[in-house]
Amino acid sequence: MGKVSTLLLFLLPFCFFLFTYNLLNLIIHNRSGVINLDASPLLDPLPHRKAKTSSPLLFHVAVTASDSLYNKWQCRIMYYWYKQKKALPRSDMGGFTRILHSGTTDNLMDEIPTFVVDPLSPGLDQGYVVLNRPWAFVQWLERATIKEDYVLMAEPDHIFVNPLPNLAVGGSPAAFPFFYITPQKFKNIVRKYYPVEMGPVTNIDPIGSSPVIISKKSLEKITPTWMNISLTMKHDPDTDKAFGWVLEMYGYAIASALHGVRHMLRRDLMLQPPWDLSTKAMFIIHYT
Repeated sequence: MGKVSTLLLFLLPFCFFLFTYNLLNLIIHNRSGVINLDASPLLDPLPHRKAKTSSPLLFHVAVTASDSLYNKWQCRIMYYWYKQKKALPRSDMGGFTRILHSGTTDNLMDEIPTFVVDPLSPGLDQGYVVLNRPWAFVQWLERATIKEDYVLMAEPDHIFVNPLPNLAVGGSPAAFPFFYITPQKFKNIVRKYYPVEMGPVTNIDPIGSSPVIISKKSLEKITPTWMNISLTMKHDPDTDKAFGWVLEMYGYAIASALHGVRHMLRRDLMLQPPWDLSTKAMFIIHYT
């Protein structure tokens, strides 16, 4: 038994080391590389264009954030990698904004382009801080000057591993499909917000609000509905119990369907360690 215990004490830290090493290697492996999009025309809607020759292609990177210390470090890391990939060939990345929903400025204002918005009224989110996300986008779209015609809705725990083209060019927005967003599984709940006369539940894309590349015009239509539906869902016990921590994601998916907006589902938009093991032909790492 003594020998077995000693062996286990050695193997457990060693296995943890291997997992950690592989995860970190996955994140930084392609930090200076550029993927060859010509190898797969699907990855680039306009494969023969030169980067940044037409300003309407550019999208604005927008990330909602709180003022927590952990969130600040996530934003700093994300902004660093955004700057690394923005100027590379095939990138359609335009400006960057951290939408800070604390209502007050913080110590990153001079380091990261930041737009301060108001949080929800106290108690309205019922401890579910993500509800501030749609409300933050409503305020930002109403009050900010956004030069680009498209927006990438992102999150602080995203890292750009390759230059990202505008995958939404052509009319339809582009979004990453999540296997755990299943509107048909919760049909009775979904019908509270997406009535029968709107069409089948399959009209609702299996997506969340991030990562999504969408035209500013479409986003301006969707965001108020996204906010109102998400708040209504949170205050309905049955819906809150059914959707849990992904409630706001369902809110965006249903709001989009109500406005007749369908998304191109792009699995290459994001990878999620440890399930995805390669950054090749991928654009964003979601690491938490």
